[in-house]
Amino acid sequence: MTSSLSRDLIFLILQFLDEEKLKDSLHKLEQESGLFFNWKYFEELVLAGNWDEVERYLAGFTRVDDNRYSMKIFFEIRKQKYLEALDKLDRAKAVDILVKDLKVFASFNEDLFKEITQLLTLDNFRENDQLSGYRDTKTARAIMLVELKKLIEANPLFREKLQLPSIKTSRLRMLINQSLNWQHSLCSNPRPNPDIRTLFLDHNCRNPNESFAQLNASSQMMSSVPKADGFLPIGANVPFQPSPSVQATPLSTWISIPPTVNHPAVSGGVSGFALPHPAAISKGPSDSDDAFKKTRFSGVSDRIMLPGSNPGHNPGQSQNITSNQVDDFPKTFARTLEQGSLPTSMDFHPVHQTLLLVGTNVGDVSLWEVSAKEKLVSRNFQVWDIGASSMALKATLIKDPSVSVKRILWSPDGSSFGVAYSKHMIQLHAYYGGSDIRQHLEIDAHVGSVNDIAFSTPAKQLCVITCGDDKTVKVWDVATGKRLFTFEGHDAPVHSICPHSKENFHFIFSTSVDGKIKAWLYDHMGSRVDYDAPGRSCTTMLYSADGTRLFSCGTSKEGESHVVEWNENEGAVKRTYQGFIKRSLGVVQFDTTKNRFLAAGDDYAIKVWDMDNVKLLTIIDADGGLPATPRIRFNKEGTLLAVSANDNRIKILATIDGLRLMCAYESQSLIGSRVASEAVTKNGCTRNLEDMKLRLLPAADDNTTKTPKVMEINEASHVRLLRLSAMVKTDKILRLIYTNSGTAILALASNAIHLLWKWPRGGKATTKLAPQLVQPTSGMLMTNDLTNAKPEDSPPCFALSKNDSYVMSSSGGKISLFNMMTFKTMTTFMTPPPVSTYLAFHPQDNNIIAVGMDDSTIHIYNVRVDEVKSELKGHTKRVTGLAFSNVLNTLVSTGADAQIISWNTERWESQKNTFLQIPAGKTLATMSNMQVQFHQDQIHILVVHETQLAIYEATKLECEKQWAVGESSLSICHAVFSCDSQLVYASFLDGGIRVFGASNLQVRCQINPAAYLPNDISNAVQPLVVAAHPQEPNQFAIGLTDGGVVVFEPLELENKWGISSPIENGLPISSQTTPPVSAACLDQPQG
Repeated sequence: MTSSLSRDLIFLILQFLDEEKLKDSLHKLEQESGLFFNWKYFEELVLAGNWDEVERYLAGFTRVDDNRYSMKIFFEIRKQKYLEALDKLDRAKAVDILVKDLKVFASFNEDLFKEITQLLTLDNFRENDQLSGYRDTKTARAIMLVELKKLIEANPLFREKLQLPSIKTSRLRMLINQSLNWQHSLCSNPRPNPDIRTLFLDHNCRNPNESFAQLNASSQMMSSVPKADGFLPIGANVPFQPSPSVQATPLSTWISIPPTVNHPAVSGGVSGFALPHPAAISKGPSDSDDAFKKTRFSGVSDRIMLPGSNPGHNPGQSQNITSNQVDDFPKTFARTLEQGSLPTSMDFHPVHQTLLLVGTNVGDVSLWEVSAKEKLVSRNFQVWDIGASSMALKATLIKDPSVSVKRILWSPDGSSFGVAYSKHMIQLHAYYGGSDIRQHLEIDAHVGSVNDIAFSTPAKQLCVITCGDDKTVKVWDVATGKRLFTFEGHDAPVHSICPHSKENFHFIFSTSVDGKIKAWLYDHMGSRVDYDAPGRSCTTMLYSADGTRLFSCGTSKEGESHVVEWNENEGAVKRTYQGFIKRSLGVVQFDTTKNRFLAAGDDYAIKVWDMDNVKLLTIIDADGGLPATPRIRFNKEGTLLAVSANDNRIKILATIDGLRLMCAYESQSLIGSRVASEAVTKNGCTRNLEDMKLRLLPAADDNTTKTPKVMEINEASHVRLLRLSAMVKTDKILRLIYTNSGTAILALASNAIHLLWKWPRGGKATTKLAPQLVQPTSGMLMTNDLTNAKPEDSPPCFALSKNDSYVMSSSGGKISLFNMMTFKTMTTFMTPPPVSTYLAFHPQDNNIIAVGMDDSTIHIYNVRVDEVKSELKGHTKRVTGLAFSNVLNTLVSTGADAQIISWNTERWESQKNTFLQIPAGKTLATMSNMQVQFHQDQIHILVVHETQLAIYEATKLECEKQWAVGESSLSICHAVFSCDSQLVYASFLDGGIRVFGASNLQVRCQINPAAYLPNDISNAVQPLVVAAHPQEPNQFAIGLTDGGVVVFEPLELENKWGISSPIENGLPISSQTTPPVSAACLDQPQG
């Protein structure tokens, strides 16, 4: 069903089928639409023992695991079916029913299932005390029906489905008759007694002078206006009698419709939520100045055609929901946060997926790192500048100083956040990472409570939108605090706001506590639409993550709650989600995630729907302890869900990926640094390290060895690639990395300039769409200090913070800390000598960095207090690589001395060291740069040197797999793991790029320079660095000696690099791949 009108149409068709005695079609439509449960028909099926049809019919309305009522319904039916088989002494059939139909209930009540199974051992199941009163089949079915009727009437999924709406007899015929009257009123030569022979074509009285004139079936008469409203009944053999013609009313007298607005054949105004383009408003003398000020949604009486279905989408179709559909929903209890006061609003950081803002009922604002259960910031409410506040606010605070947080919200990039309070005010804070929160703006925004805030960027200007008890919506400039717009028109306090943009123009939905919905453009022309929310409820509106679907959730004064999807084009409800059993005890909160799930806090639990199915997908109680209407909030990727709980607590639920994400951030590890096979269990997160190990198998020498065929790419048409354009003149790209969010690429050139390319907001990096080079309005790029620097002696290095807010960088001079949002230099430190050669952030503390030096030492530096915490000594030449493992509490370093050392990060002391194995034909003198990166399991490491790739076990520093460059081959420039650690991407000095399988270091694919470089420069340009996308395993980028950056992806049809054989090296290779995780879980190589 695409709207409430489609629902009505189905009821009319049901009525028509019943009147025409098409019983099979009638019951099939009842089942497929799920709109009307025909108890009489169901009763007939049960009494007849037609069990297969009984379950098929039920499947249109509920499933076994929907709720306890549904489970009991199916159990009673299948139990009766089982007893009848036993009664007929058909034990084979009884066993079949037991295994196929009844076993599903074993997981819910194992004792009952065992008792049912034991009936097979009895000669007569009536020997069982509980079944001794069983008489005969007919009586048992009748008794069961009484129980089934009670269960169905109590089941909330059958609410409003047990009775048909009140409809006049033959209503569908009457509507067709109206349409024919309308069509006949438009005939140029209307006949007094027209003969209607078909409904397949629009009616038109033929001109007597024209022979067999026909009207094209596709004609919609888009500009016509009805001339008559009356109708006469039409039957199968009754001639059509037109009503008297009425003078047409010009459409322009109803409303001035701009030409850019798509509308139905005849419309009463702007259709639904589809707002007119600003350019189409009040541009000429024919336009009415007030045309759009009070436009309401077009009603049923204004429409000629019922809305059709969404192309390629059939939401009314019954869906089989499996447990796999719930696996992607965060339902596993992972953490409890002790907030200290009642949470009223929560919001996850848009980039750092485990940072949670919380506002409470006493005005407190807290910032949590949920992985470590650490409260980074906690601030009480206070007015920053009481002297600048209004007299009304001062009087209110004197009368009652208590203040609560109504809404707390991050800005889109996470560089700031806003707090709306219950008295007059909003406060905007700037966020600089970690616990660094600073005051930015304080605005006395509304008289009374500020009920909601939202961020928007009309005209590329970041604004904050507010609404309040004074019945207004206001727009403010975030930079200056200047009020840009005030929207007036609501007759009650405004409850919530929902800004959005489509096709480059921006608008705002607002809802008030009296159940009114209005929409506004950023101008002074008033609301564009005015509509009632379902049940006239206090409603919140949200778009899906991709911005294509609009939902609302509201609760009326009587406690009736509604979650619906809207058809924006029609301003009508597209579907209403089922599952609200009782009257809600408060205003229900809801959220959406993954363009797939809807969730609402109601009845002491979390109710979950698939967006495409109106039936409840599941109900989650989060191990109990939830309030009647808990607050809920997803993180951006939908891997974590924060839920307010009793006793001033917040519960964190997670998916498997969410658990992995939090494991990556945990502050401590219970694993011994030398015992890799021991299971790790921390804060409810368990992983077995043996299961996580790479399958690193030695090569076999027998005849079973089968080498996979290597895919070789020589043409651009055989690969998807994108060369990033830069207006800034740069030299060699020496360092390259994706941001942890996967939406941008950061490069460092040999001239110390940083280049940042960002893909459109909300989109991931892709070769299909070119990103924009970010350049600040000041024109000042992030440029490293080059004082006394000698680039030829000290390679540049940089490291990116976990939240993508900061980059630490050096090009032979002092280390600079840059703000990635503003490009400003926050600080510089560590003046050479010695010169920094490699940088890495500590995985659990962004304020701690490891700095490799050209004097062979490693400094553990605390940025906050500006001091070196420890100095690690063990190398004899400059440090070339650093990598942390938060599972092993280990730092691994590599140096130009070919040495690999592991360090304990709790005591900062050496644990073990080894030297790189030298390939045959090479000498130690040839050893130079060496890099290191941890595998996703945080136990194995990839060691990269110009002569080889090698996989080591980190605790023992033993080489488990090695690939050496041949004598005639050119050196390796750089290599990295893919984000899931299943592949290794390596670049070579001859311009070639090779993709290796990480499990065996065999080449799967080779991309030659001709595929991505022009012929005239292919021999002069080399790919010096490689970066892997943090979420897309098959995407990587390279940095070139000519200053260019190229992004690669395999062709869509293949969607992977190379063709791997099921048998490699004579031994099976695991086909199971670990899902890509956040860069927080798999550290990208920094540098």
